[in-house]
Amino acid sequence: MITPQFIRFLVAGGIAAGANFGSRFVFSIFFAYGIAVFFAYLVGMLVAFLLMRGHVFNANQGPLTPQVIKFVGVNLVAVLQTLAISLLLARWVLPSVGIEDQAEALGHLVGVLVPVVTSYFGHKFLTFR
Repeated sequence: MITPQFIRFLVAGGIAAGANFGSRFVFSIFFAYGIAVFFAYLVGMLVAFLLMRGHVFNANQGPLTPQVIKFVGVNLVAVLQTLAISLLLARWVLPSVGIEDQAEALGHLVGVLVPVVTSYFGHKFLTFR
């Protein structure tokens, strides 16, 4: 599972997350917070796409439009996965086993980690095939 490609995927995702987070401060100069977060998310997605296409999956020669559509689709599934897992754990699973303090933080942490694996395989076998 821990292949050089997967490590590159994690590094690219980290760089994209940094671009997302950092660009929000620039956008906040010009826009309200919510709009700035939205535009920052788009920056992160663009950085992730470019890094993954060029340095993780070496798919620069593939057709761009289908890759973009599939990339967005895989990321939409990942967001839904994050939300579902986070809510399920924080609202039901963790409290049912007596974990109430930090249930939201723990649920969100797991919710963010799970799609890393599924997104990797989604991009490897669908987006950048």
